[in-house]
Amino acid sequence: MELGEPDASGRRRPVEIEGSEFTIEADTVIEAIGQGPNKVLLSAFPELKLNKRGYIEADPETGQADPDWVFAGGDIVTGAATVILAMGAGKKAAVAIDKYITEKKAAGK
Repeated sequence: MELGEPDASGRRRPVEIEGSEFTIEADTVIEAIGQGPNKVLLSAFPELKLNKRGYIEADPETGQADPDWVFAGGDIVTGAATVILAMGAGKKAAVAIDKYITEKKAAGK
């Protein structure tokens, strides 16, 4: 994608670049779109602990939730907030996830 010419409002809209498509193989895909809890996600994992507002209850420093193999951050934890806060939560969660996986591997789990 690239930005096209400005339209009547002055906004430059994305334009597809022919032949720029690519595929990334993945075992898991995590949806990160929207400004609130994904009700399908929450109903698929009823064991998730939620707070009184219906958001995932997670440690603010690590993003670790209950069950302990779940890490969450951004709008699904705080409700609608800034992108910067969501990015910060994602960075903290990434560090915590790495530590969690490393410790599980070391313990042979």
